[in-house]
Amino acid sequence: MNLKERQWIIGAVFLLISIIFIGRLAQLQLFSSELAQYAARLTQERELLEPARGLVFDRNGELFLDNKAGYDIFFTPRQCRIGGGMDTLALAQLIDLSPAEINKAIQKAEAYATYRPSTIRKQMPASEFAAIAGELWRFPGIQSRRRSIRTNKSGLASHLLGEYREVDRNDLQTNQDYKLGDYKGKSGLELQWETELKGQKGEKFHLVDVRNDYRQSAQEGELDFLPTPGTNLTLTLDMELQAYGERIMKGKRGSIVAIEPNSGEVLAMISAPSYGTDLLTGRKRGVHYDSLLHDPDKPLFNRTMRATYRPGSIFKMIQGLLALDQGVISTESRIACDRSIIGCHGPHTYDNLGGAIVHSCNPFFHEVMRRMIQPRKSTSVFEEARHELSGWTTAVRRFGLGTNLGGNFPGLRSGSVPDTTLYDKFYGAKRWAYSTIYSISIGEGELLTTPLHMANLAAILANRGHYRTPHVIKSIGEAGKPRGLDSLMNSRVSPELFAPIIYAMNAVTESTEGTAPLAQVPGFKVCGKTGTVQDSEGNHSVFIAFAPAENPQIALSVYVENAGSGGDWAAPIASLMMEKYLTRNVEQSQKEKRILGATYPFPNAKK
Repeated sequence: MNLKERQWIIGAVFLLISIIFIGRLAQLQLFSSELAQYAARLTQERELLEPARGLVFDRNGELFLDNKAGYDIFFTPRQCRIGGGMDTLALAQLIDLSPAEINKAIQKAEAYATYRPSTIRKQMPASEFAAIAGELWRFPGIQSRRRSIRTNKSGLASHLLGEYREVDRNDLQTNQDYKLGDYKGKSGLELQWETELKGQKGEKFHLVDVRNDYRQSAQEGELDFLPTPGTNLTLTLDMELQAYGERIMKGKRGSIVAIEPNSGEVLAMISAPSYGTDLLTGRKRGVHYDSLLHDPDKPLFNRTMRATYRPGSIFKMIQGLLALDQGVISTESRIACDRSIIGCHGPHTYDNLGGAIVHSCNPFFHEVMRRMIQPRKSTSVFEEARHELSGWTTAVRRFGLGTNLGGNFPGLRSGSVPDTTLYDKFYGAKRWAYSTIYSISIGEGELLTTPLHMANLAAILANRGHYRTPHVIKSIGEAGKPRGLDSLMNSRVSPELFAPIIYAMNAVTESTEGTAPLAQVPGFKVCGKTGTVQDSEGNHSVFIAFAPAENPQIALSVYVENAGSGGDWAAPIASLMMEKYLTRNVEQSQKEKRILGATYPFPNAKK
């Protein structure tokens, strides 16, 4: 092979190699996004802009939930090294961390990424940040970023409003919209209305150099867009009434739920004891949460929706209405108070329906339910009880008991209205009769309700047979009231049959023989019913009521754990709440003083 041929071969090899390189470069630059993406990661940074979370107001425009300025402190290891390092002990002292905490945070940042910022102190209040902001320049690699902190300055309605905190692993796995370090509603209305409240993040793009230092906006800011604030919520709650209810329930265990009967709007939801949601924000959240979690009074437990109690004697109004509706009694039917069958109290012997409600006569309602469940028309008491109980259960559930009350309250327990399936499970089919289950006739036994269900029952009585589904959202943003939150539900009991019941409920508070004279409100006719529910730690004090008797404006339930008689404690608490709402003032100072001075445990509660 001569020299010229060798030159051609070598030239051809170089040409082939050049063609291959040029082709590969063209493929990468013109047809592949990998290189472009890699280059963008080196030169372009995307900064997410947090939106302002929607505010939450009460029915009168008073602010429940607000946002306040807070700051996160970030550390970037690479910038620290370039700047010559820093005094970590001095930094720890400045931002109020222990040496162990600052070392752990720095190690975590090093492990995450040396050129990206990592949070080392979260949710520093603006007042604290203002005191240290002028000193941060002394620490290379330290940056700050403003963020909103959720705050409930009033400290009211914490159980209902819920918690707002940093997302956890489950949130990141189930919802791609959230990133590490984001915050979201975790319970209550904060969680239920998270989509509306959170808003939409904005984005800002800028160019950085190889040291990750900011240089300029990308494409002159054409890619940037501002965040969209979250939507505001207006609640049906009355903040003034809520505050008063929480005040008079301080030191007690129990609940108050108040509803506007005509609309189904919830006016107050008090679960006692309570706590301030602001305790569960910031760096001390874990300490506060642990303290609340192990408190024997269970302040984190929402008694208004999660606690299931026996309703006691307040259930007797449903029994009376169903009996009238089915024709098994009339308003004048009298039944002997036979205390050998079931215990009773008070000086009465032979009541009609009105008298039985006023005296809360247990034998009367024992016999009333016996006539509905065991009419003795069949030779088999077992088959008869099973057949008749099915209809009774369906009728009771039309009063909202044993249901989710329209589903507007996530986490609401339905309670229990016993049926044949339950008793067959307990005792076996055809092995139980009315004599086995009679305790439900007076609101005991397997019958369970929540305070919200009890307040709704008071609203049904106030409305003479119907109710609007209870709800706490009055409006969302400027769009008005959400659809489907106030559906009309009917007990299917004729409104005329409520007249004797309501007359008797008024006598409960005004008659000399009534069990709740302490429920009276000056200037208003109050209709109510007491309940005293058995418990091993002391009887629970129960009361439901509405006022005024004509054109009712408020219906409510009061449940005070282990306090004794319903007339002694729950009734006067209801009186104060009704007076506060109807007049915006409380003149019953002696009654108020007595209630404020009462705390758990109540020494006079019978066991």
